[in-house]
This record gives sequence, structure tokens and C-alpha cells, in this order.
Amino acid sequence: MAAAATTTATRTRREIVTALRLTLVLAAITGLAYPLAMTGIAQVAFNDQANGSLISRNGGVVGSRLIGQNFTDAKYFHGRPSATVSETDSTKAAPYNAQNSAGSNLAPSNQALIDRIKKQIADLRKTEPGLGPLVPVDMVTTDFSGFDPDISEASALVQVQRVAQARGLTAAAVTNLVESSVEGPSLGIFGESHVNVLKLNLALDDGAAH
Repeated sequence: MAAAATTTATRTRREIVTALRLTLVLAAITGLAYPLAMTGIAQVAFNDQANGSLISRNGGVVGSRLIGQNFTDAKYFHGRPSATVSETDSTKAAPYNAQNSAGSNLAPSNQALIDRIKKQIADLRKTEPGLGPLVPVDMVTTDFSGFDPDISEASALVQVQRVAQARGLTAAAVTNLVESSVEGPSLGIFGESHVNVLKLNLALDDGAAH
């Protein structure tokens, strides 16, 4: 009996040691080696994307191509509505708050959503002389992230007259800039054609529409 107990104890210790070694090896591979290898590959092959797709001007970062900003001045193109709120106070709106990604999560039948969209359309008819009878859906609806950096070409074209008037430019010049700023679906198949709002506004500031 004593010999059998000793054999069992020895086998148990061996299995424990083996398990610990395997755990350490897997931790080193999956928790250290693999992340470091992927980070290194990303920095070499996709440096811009790996570092946030940042846009710089005059030696400073002005934003990211992946995160929308809350443009409100009439001389700039505006992004789609944002439903994000403050990360410390859920009752306080904080448009394009990348620290608290969220959509409104309101169903199409929700009266609060219906009322909000009606008000947004009414406001757009006051501020956008280029708005026709049909309103591009992304001008009055939020996206799932809350800080969509892009708008549809239709949404951008609606804003052309306002931006042109505010900057003293011709509508034709601003329209040409919008059309040249349209980006196709990723890899030609993912998503839809779109216009990056930050890049478009920076192009305006750089005089690209003159």
C-alpha cells in the first residue's frame, strides 16, 4: 500500500509540473510572442492603420480618419448625427465621444426617435438650401458607433450650397471637390461609397476648392 501511495503521489506531482510547464509555455506563446509578432508585422506592413490612421497638419495631429468630429460651423461639412453621451453622465449628450461608443438603440417605431428625426429634418430645411424633397438617411440617423467619420455622397452634396456661401466659393467648385473626395467600398466590395468628413474639410481649408 505504501509503495502504491508513493507511486500515486509521484505521478500526481509529475502531472502538476507538466501542467504548469504547459501553462507557462502557452502563456509565453499566446500572451507574449504572438502579440509582439503581430504588433511588429502591423508596424511594418500597416504602420498608418496600426497607429490610429492619424491625420497631421503643421506638425500636430488634428484627428483620425476613423473617428468623426463634431463640426458645427457653416463653412464646414457636417457629419451624421451622433448619439454618444458623456462617460460620466449618461444624461448629458457628448457628440462623437470616442470614449463612450454607442448608438441610440431606439426602434423605428419609437416615438422619441420619430420626433427627433422630424425636428432634424425641420432644422435641415432651415440651414441647407440644397436640401430637396428627399433627405439622405444618414443626415438624420445615427450609426452604431456614434462617431462615424464618413457621410454619403448624397449627404455631402446637400451641404454644398451652404459651405460655398459661407466660404465665398462657387457651388461648382465645392461640388467638384466633393466628387473627387468620394471613396469607394473597401477592396471594392465592402461597404458603400462614402466621403470622409475630416479629410474633406481639411481639403477645403487647404484651398482645394478654389
